[in-house]
Amino acid sequence: MIKRTLQSKLRFLAKKFPVITLTGPRQSGKTTLVKDTFPDKKYISLEDSDVRNFAIEDPRGFLKTYNNAIIDEAQKCPDLFSYIQTKVDHDNIPGQYILTGSQNFLLLEKISQSLAGRTAILKLLPFSYSEISNISQKIHEYYIFTGFYPRIYNMDIDPGDFYPSYIQTYIERDVRSMKNISDLNKFQIFLKLCAGRVGQLLNLSSLATECGISHTTASSWISILEASYIIFLLKPHHKNFNKRLVKMPKLYFFDTGLASFLLGINSVTQLSTHYNKGSLFESFIISEFIKRRYHEGKEHNCFFWRDKTGHEIDLIIDNGNEISPIEIKSGQTVTNSYFKGINYWNKISSSTKEGFIIYGGKEAQLRKNIKILPWHDLDKLNL
Repeated sequence: MIKRTLQSKLRFLAKKFPVITLTGPRQSGKTTLVKDTFPDKKYISLEDSDVRNFAIEDPRGFLKTYNNAIIDEAQKCPDLFSYIQTKVDHDNIPGQYILTGSQNFLLLEKISQSLAGRTAILKLLPFSYSEISNISQKIHEYYIFTGFYPRIYNMDIDPGDFYPSYIQTYIERDVRSMKNISDLNKFQIFLKLCAGRVGQLLNLSSLATECGISHTTASSWISILEASYIIFLLKPHHKNFNKRLVKMPKLYFFDTGLASFLLGINSVTQLSTHYNKGSLFESFIISEFIKRRYHEGKEHNCFFWRDKTGHEIDLIIDNGNEISPIEIKSGQTVTNSYFKGINYWNKISSSTKEGFIIYGGKEAQLRKNIKILPWHDLDKLNL
């Protein structure tokens, strides 16, 4: 098993809370992680109809039978949560139940109603580069094309074989259960249109028009993709320095392998010359920062900054008392154009904090107040 960064936080919080809730996309490794972390706990999956019927028909008997357990796909039986609340309040045992689920808003809605204050909520995304860099060292185009879903690496599956079945399973099982979508083919078209807009400002009206759906439906479908950890919306940073800022978020995919497949990219070679390579590289780097935060048990602190005249910083890391600007460039040769965004930011913000450029090359450099890092040295940025 490839060691997951989140495991230490998972163990720590299981000593503090009676319930731990682990969410994340389908196939991100949740079940493998909790089984490895808590080998003495009974594992129960509510995907199994007989087990689910037991939980639905006799929740008290179910929890008495499984007194100290991992309950997988917990959102399949939402009424069980109130009974878990009563039981853990009575027993007062840390780490008594570990709940997992791949449908975030269904799971968290019930948790907020029944288990608020009793559960720690953690998010597990697919592998980060740092988690697999010891076993796999390739060029960055390889990782963008392949993605980071654990099964691809554990079972040596070609991305072209993995992603079609992943999308089919996701749409047939998760999307159907989250929303009553009558036209799943149109939803799949919508998903591909989102892939074509990686790194762009989210324009719901444009998406809706191109897909032939209403603005309200487009908004609802974006929420589904967010809740199932397919996409994330990077919000604009609020700091304006007396400049008018854009207010729309930017759309990215958590996994660039999935986005590449949806774009019809069939090989690393094809990716290298693809018109969306720069946007996919940007998505890859930003998702790595978000994975790091989530896998440390924290919420992410990532934003972008853009004013109405087009000046932009690809990524802003906001630590409250400290703001770090980061530019992301897929090219392997540093050029003067790489510095324009950060130089402008430093000018209007009067910032003396160093900025960063993360690029597709191999050598680290230091120029004036800007540190240039190759993509594979992301872990050296302690932001």
